[in-house]
Amino acid sequence: MEFVISFDMRAPAFGADTQQLYDAALDMCVWADDIGFDAVGLGEHHAADDGYLPSPIPMASAIGARTQRITVRPNILQAPIYDPVKLAEDLSVAQYLCQGRLEVVIGAGYRPYEFQMFGKRREDRKDLYVNAFKFLRQAWSGETFDYEGRSITITPVPNPAPRLLLGGTHPAVAKRAAHIADGFYPPAGENWDIYRNTCLELGKPDPGEKFKALGPIYTHVSNDPEADWQKIMPHAQHVVESYAEWTKEAYGKAAGPFAGGVNVNDLRASGAYQILNPKDAVTMINNLGRDRTFILCPLLGGLDPALAWQGLKLFETEVWPYVKAMQD
Repeated sequence: MEFVISFDMRAPAFGADTQQLYDAALDMCVWADDIGFDAVGLGEHHAADDGYLPSPIPMASAIGARTQRITVRPNILQAPIYDPVKLAEDLSVAQYLCQGRLEVVIGAGYRPYEFQMFGKRREDRKDLYVNAFKFLRQAWSGETFDYEGRSITITPVPNPAPRLLLGGTHPAVAKRAAHIADGFYPPAGENWDIYRNTCLELGKPDPGEKFKALGPIYTHVSNDPEADWQKIMPHAQHVVESYAEWTKEAYGKAAGPFAGGVNVNDLRASGAYQILNPKDAVTMINNLGRDRTFILCPLLGGLDPALAWQGLKLFETEVWPYVKAMQD
C-alpha cells in the first residue's frame, strides 16, 4: 500500500487563514516524512476564489527542503499552460531542493479560464503536454539545442531527472503514457490494462497488473466522529461544490457523483469522506488491501489546522502502528 498526504491549499473565507494553512502544511509534511509516509501530493488550479494552490513547484521545493525521505509529487502539474523553458529550469531546481525525490504527474487541465489566463488554447492542450514531455527530456540532457528558432541551454541539469508521469483517465491517454511518460497515473486505475499492454508491446518493463488506486478521498481519525463531522462537513461540501462548478464551466454541465447538488447526508454516506474512530480506521485501511493508495488530506477545504492535527496525532499513535504492521 502507498501512503500519501495531500494538499490543495484551499482557504475559503469561512476556513483557516491562508498563512496558517501554509505553515501547517509544511509541518504536516515533516510529520508524514518522519512516520514513514511514501509521498506528498500537490494539486494545481488557478484563479480560484478559495486560493487553491496555483504554484505546486515552489510548494514542492519548500517541502523538499524540509523533508528527508518522502517523494514529493505535484499531481497534477498543468504543463500545457507553462512556458516550457521556465518549466524545465524550475523543475530542475526543485529536484535539487528535493534531493532527487521529485516526481511530476503531468496533466492536460480542463478549465477554460485557466487556459485563457495564460494565453493558451484549451483545444491545444494535448499537443502542449506532449511537447512538454519532449522538451523536458531534451532540456535535461545537458546539451544546447534549438527550439522554435531559439537556442536553449538549461542549467543546472537535474541529476537524476524527475520522473515524469502522465495523469488522466481516457484510453488514449493510457496508451500515450506508455509511449512518452515514465509512468501512468489514473486516479481510480482507469484503463491500466491498456497502459500495461502498450508498455509490453513496446518492449518496456512490465508496470504490473494493477495501479494503486486511491482509497477514500478524505479520512479523519477521531474519538468523537459525529461531533468532528459537523466541523468538517462544510469544508467537504465546499470542495465538492467547487469541483462541480469547474466541470460545468469546462463541459457545459457539472460532472461527478454530486453534480446535481450536494446533500450533506449523501456526502458522508458515499464513503468518500470517512470520519472514524481509531479501531474502525485500522479496519478500513487494512481492508483496502496492499494494491491501493491511502490518502490523508488533513487541511481539507481550509480546515482548522488544530482539528487536523488532532486527527493526525491520533492516527500516529492509534492507527499507524497497526496498519504498518499489516503492510510489512
